[in-house]
Amino acid sequence: MKFISWNVNGLRAVAGKGFPEIFEQLDADFVCLQETKLQAGQIDLEFMGYTSYWDYAEKKGYSGTVIYTRHTPLSVSTGIGVEEHGHEGRCVTLEMPDFYLVNVYVPNSQDGLRRLDYRMSWENDFRSYVCRLRESKPVVICGDMNVAHHEIDLKNPDSNHFNPGFTDEERNKMTELLSAGFVDSWRLQHPDEAKYSWWSYRMAARERNVGWRIDYFLVSEDLAPAIVSTDIRNDIFGSDHCPVELVLGL
Repeated sequence: MKFISWNVNGLRAVAGKGFPEIFEQLDADFVCLQETKLQAGQIDLEFMGYTSYWDYAEKKGYSGTVIYTRHTPLSVSTGIGVEEHGHEGRCVTLEMPDFYLVNVYVPNSQDGLRRLDYRMSWENDFRSYVCRLRESKPVVICGDMNVAHHEIDLKNPDSNHFNPGFTDEERNKMTELLSAGFVDSWRLQHPDEAKYSWWSYRMAARERNVGWRIDYFLVSEDLAPAIVSTDIRNDIFGSDHCPVELVLGL
């Protein structure tokens, strides 16, 4: 079973950059997108054999998540069960017969870390949410988690130590999430490989491969033996992020 996660940084924008063709080529069972940046009715982008499930932000042109799937879920929910976090379109969860799939766009701490306190609140509530799900069946979490966990996960760790996405606070929250019973699927299979999923649009960062790995597939520990392969598809363009991929033997 093949899963794709991609922060498209505006679905309407990427739709004009070959996204429909890329979608077909990826040939996945689940395609999870973040930062769709649109409201209901602003795009007609469906694919034969797939159904889509959306979480829209109340603010126009902001955030947003969607899952396209070939499979019929038992249930669908949006948000993480806390009203405070339910306005920005950051999470879609599908309950499948054998697992939950959680597509998430974690809040950015923003310049000056002005949203770091909110980010910490989000992290605690999100961890509680996925741990509750895991009590009933295994969980797959994917999305732009807006943190490079270790120094190997970004090109320039020293100069970014106190920047959004690489603060001690954010990295510690990822450690707490993994310690709660989840596995970073890419790092499990590629313990020593530096490969990135996001590059700034500034200073030709992608051409120079000055990037960060901030897009993840995490699986609950009971799913780790089912991991067949993982990939970071930096051969695919259209956004400042590239897709990440997980194949599970389910």
